[in-house]
Amino acid sequence: MEPFTTLSATALPLMRDNIDTDAIIPSREMRTVSKRGLADGLFAGWRYREIGGRDPDPGFVLNDPARKGARILIAGANFGCGSSREHAVWALAEYGIRAIIAPSFAPIFQANCVANGLVPAILPHDLVHALAAHVERHPAAVVTVDLPAREVKIDDGAHWAFEIDPEARASLIAGLDPIDRTLRAEDQIRAFREEHRRQQPWLYAPVEADAGR
Repeated sequence: MEPFTTLSATALPLMRDNIDTDAIIPSREMRTVSKRGLADGLFAGWRYREIGGRDPDPGFVLNDPARKGARILIAGANFGCGSSREHAVWALAEYGIRAIIAPSFAPIFQANCVANGLVPAILPHDLVHALAAHVERHPAAVVTVDLPAREVKIDDGAHWAFEIDPEARASLIAGLDPIDRTLRAEDQIRAFREEHRRQQPWLYAPVEADAGR
């Protein structure tokens, strides 16, 4: 997983509350179990004029030429609610989003963000709206997400501390997903297994005998 420290980029304001994972990527766009091939389906229900089509709706923020290359999403409360589909985070990541700033997140979506290298930054409701208003007025405004300092900054000098779970913050900075964190304890796991086998060998003998057939 790519480590995250500080990101300075333009941002996409999408100030709707309760954006669910089916809005982030509709089920009809989930044609793969891979993390690739999902970016075109991101917000497909709002992004294109017709269901299943690819004719861009010029009124949707992702289709604004001034927002091209944005890597930060600013959204309303309870972002990522609904089903637990990890494809929603994969689609955001493949599109290029590395940080989402919102007043709150659905817990499973929030965990999926961390597991896939996206920062779910929580700011109070009024500050998120103030930040979105600034970005709407100034599409080229650069927003900085400083994860070690837990700060969101904008180019006029304003900055605010955001909330994030300490363990999630450490994992994102180190670039460790749950598998990576488990593998870091490989020596301890192996030592535990050897000691457990020494103490209770009857638990292992049938499995090892079957495996050798």
